[in-house]
Amino acid sequence: MQSAIATVNEHYQVIIEKDLKGILAKYVADEDTYVVLEGPRLTSKGYTKISKGWGDFCMSPIQLISIDWTEGPFAEETAEMAWVSGIIRLQVQISDRTFDNIFRASFVLVRREDQWQIHHEHVSVVHPDPYGIGDWLKQTTPSPEAS
Repeated sequence: MQSAIATVNEHYQVIIEKDLKGILAKYVADEDTYVVLEGPRLTSKGYTKISKGWGDFCMSPIQLISIDWTEGPFAEETAEMAWVSGIIRLQVQISDRTFDNIFRASFVLVRREDQWQIHHEHVSVVHPDPYGIGDWLKQTTPSPEAS
């Protein structure tokens, strides 16, 4: 059986290829499967809605040239469940325009018939200043005693 990371990487490849059958085979086919999207719709709950969304994506002018991990992927696997998470960079082409997007990506996978399948996916865009105060993480400065 391939690893959870390999499953997610294969998922990204079939997305790039717009292989709808391959994309949908990566998801648990039930109405409790839940996807948090990077786009304006926010979520898709249930395999029926997830299938419709991916079908419409495959018919759209969006062409993903590459999906690359820039941080991670990090993962943990148990006998029945796994998670995969990290930061991804998508290179996108729409008509004659090419651009990059950076996303956080997390997956919860479950073992079904000796393969990993996605039961929850969360992909989100980083908001540059969600609270209007910049990053609340303060830069540390060395104390005078440290010199």
